[in-house]
Amino acid sequence: MSKHIDSPQPPAEGQVTLRTPAELADALPFLMGFHPTDSVVMVAVHGDRGRFGGRLRLGIPPVREEWPDVADQLAECLITGSEKRATRPDGVIVFLCQDPEGAETGREVMERLRPLAQRLRTACGARDVPVLEALCISDGRYWSYCCPDQRCCPREGAPLALPGTSVMAAAAAYAGIQVRGSLREMEARFAPLTGPRARAQEEALDAAAVELVPRILGGVDTETVRGETMALAERLLKRFEQAPAPDGRGVHAADARDDGLLEPHEAATLLLGLQDRMARDRAAEWMEGPEAEPALRLWRALARRCVGAYVDHAAPPLTLAGWVSWSLGDGPTARVALALALRRDPDYLFAKLLHQAANDGMDPEMLRHCLRQERADRSAASNAPCDTEVPGPSTAPEASGRADRADRRARTARRDARGAVVSPPTPGAPRSRTRPGTGPAARRRVPRGSGRRGARNCR
Repeated sequence: MSKHIDSPQPPAEGQVTLRTPAELADALPFLMGFHPTDSVVMVAVHGDRGRFGGRLRLGIPPVREEWPDVADQLAECLITGSEKRATRPDGVIVFLCQDPEGAETGREVMERLRPLAQRLRTACGARDVPVLEALCISDGRYWSYCCPDQRCCPREGAPLALPGTSVMAAAAAYAGIQVRGSLREMEARFAPLTGPRARAQEEALDAAAVELVPRILGGVDTETVRGETMALAERLLKRFEQAPAPDGRGVHAADARDDGLLEPHEAATLLLGLQDRMARDRAAEWMEGPEAEPALRLWRALARRCVGAYVDHAAPPLTLAGWVSWSLGDGPTARVALALALRRDPDYLFAKLLHQAANDGMDPEMLRHCLRQERADRSAASNAPCDTEVPGPSTAPEASGRADRADRRARTARRDARGAVVSPPTPGAPRSRTRPGTGPAARRRVPRGSGRRGARNCR
């Protein structure tokens, strides 16, 4: 779920000092790049000046019995992850973000989550890292689990600042930092279609599976199917290039426009074809320049076509959407898309590698270089004289394999705490710190045949 660790120090005028719980609550969306919903967020704090470091986000477990184990794992993940990337934190800030359901009030949400906040404080304290502040944000208000001062943290909660009016909002606007709505809204852009369109798409997927899966499983026709997949993808990419998303009408209008550019049979054929990892890796080459934005829209629209029995087929287009977003510098969207891909298929290797690399703050240029070279090699092979012996695609290292080796050389892979990841501060964001003394507390899956499931994610 979120991103990397401390970039070089910006000039002093780029720093923002957060003194109160209200300022911490207002800063949270700018630290994450979106409004976290139904989330535990933990932020590492370093040094005497309270410099913000790694960040971690996880959905709040709905089962209360899981809270003790989750709290221990989150504390361990944040502290050890921070040590690997920089230094051991001197403190932690905790945010619990959840809106009321039904007749529940924000204060009732705060009280319901109090045991989780206490467990997180205990888990961090047991590792000799104090929780400097723990806030609950719900229904447009915030509560402190640490501050007993009713003047700044009243029992009924204190209202959040109006959007765009806080010091952090002004500094972020000056630095060009965007908040991309709520996490729920970001995930909704990748959610499967519903209603009659979903039924028509599932029927198209059934028909495409009957036609394509025997060809793929037979092995002899795999390269032909791969070529047909890429030819279709290129046609669709050009279609998206020629129909730019409408400006000023919001993401819903833009997504609806993109949905109208895809016929059900086209989406079905491309989805099944992208289950082949070599086709997927070639599609990943559309990562920069004029191809990148139309490709991102295509992958997002394709993910929405994974309906009914085919929801797990969304792992490739979600991963491609995450990769293009990361390549374009949109880390928050990249991590959301990659987390969704791993939710669909926890063993999808390409998504795991990209998610790890993005969370470790690696430069996507490493993988971009590999993919550019793959494209150039393939172009050279296709243009080579007939009597020249050129390695075929089956002998060329795949881009994802190169990225795997590069990632292994760069860092030792680590398992996240139930999908939570340490995420460093957003590059270019105004630096934020707490002031001491002013706070309240000093599937490589086997294909299942030619039925509804189709050829599953071949890696």
